[in-house]
Amino acid sequence: MKRLVFTLALAAILAACSTGSPRPKPADLQAINPTIGVRQAWSQRLARIDYPAFVQVHASSVVIGTGEGTVVELDAATGRELWRTSVGAPLSAGVGSDGKTVAVVTRNNELVALREGRVAWRQRLAAQAFSAPLVAGARVFLLTADRAVTAYDGQGGQRLWAQQRPGGDPLVLRQSGVMLPVGDTLLVGLGGRLSGLNPSNGSVRWDVPVASPRGINEIERLVDLVGPAARQGSVVCARAFQAAVACADAQSGRLQWSRPADGEVGLAADERLLYGVESDGQVQTWRMSNGERVWSYDRLRFRELTAPLLIGRSVAVGDLQGFVHLLSREDGSPLGRISTDGSAVAAPPVLVGQTLIVVTRSGGVFAFLPL
Repeated sequence: MKRLVFTLALAAILAACSTGSPRPKPADLQAINPTIGVRQAWSQRLARIDYPAFVQVHASSVVIGTGEGTVVELDAATGRELWRTSVGAPLSAGVGSDGKTVAVVTRNNELVALREGRVAWRQRLAAQAFSAPLVAGARVFLLTADRAVTAYDGQGGQRLWAQQRPGGDPLVLRQSGVMLPVGDTLLVGLGGRLSGLNPSNGSVRWDVPVASPRGINEIERLVDLVGPAARQGSVVCARAFQAAVACADAQSGRLQWSRPADGEVGLAADERLLYGVESDGQVQTWRMSNGERVWSYDRLRFRELTAPLLIGRSVAVGDLQGFVHLLSREDGSPLGRISTDGSAVAAPPVLVGQTLIVVTRSGGVFAFLPL
């Protein structure tokens, strides 16, 4: 018998955990003296994006899926539309691509693969999915809400194998999880654990806990890993929802360190620091070598920040009013601020060459270049 799984959106979780008081007021933006200048290179207008969006970068282009089911590839340098197609249903997750095959998931529980802008195949799913598919090695890997990982043949869509985490957790997050390749190992977040799988057959090579469930109810015990994970060489760092951040060696499966942390979005890393955003909007850093806290920045509190992006000497985060804030990677001091269309930034910003791409909930796509 299939296990019944309930999914919760982040807003619903925050409401359920509150005591009935109104949500905190976002911090007012303070005047800054920008030391980094950018100019807008181009913009595009797509349909609204109302799902856990993920902007896929490949070579010199980006692929974006809208809420109502249109998938578009844009040239990152000019904004020119390369192709556009509809998959016939609203999206619940997307987009994954290896440059040849693009994969998305619909709210009708279908995995849809596109090739050269046309639907190549569809597969009916047994559960919902909110994480973007991973397309790699001529295969499509999918993490579904029943905490199963399934591999499909990229050419024809045949199911190759499935691996499901044992247990009976009744709740999962309606937001993107962790799935990425490191060498010949597929890393997946299953509940509060980071697992290394053999991509050929799904067998578990190693498994480490990032956080263990705690609390008196199912919402408080929810510790799903949230994406994106951060990688430096063979070291991968991930966040467990409102519980912890941790780093593990993907080759040996050894947990290097874990620290308590209260956040809901993914991470970024360089050789020295791990960057993240806490639930209250504080931007926090940890030392990659041992998890020691380094610096934090608290003047963007409750502005519903995205996961961070590292760009040049800055770390960039988007907010609920369409601003992208550029903070110093050294100490968190503000270096610049970019405005878009006033609606919330829908996905972590991405970098294509020197071009910064920002996508908003209202469907705005904006490209910026350094001055």
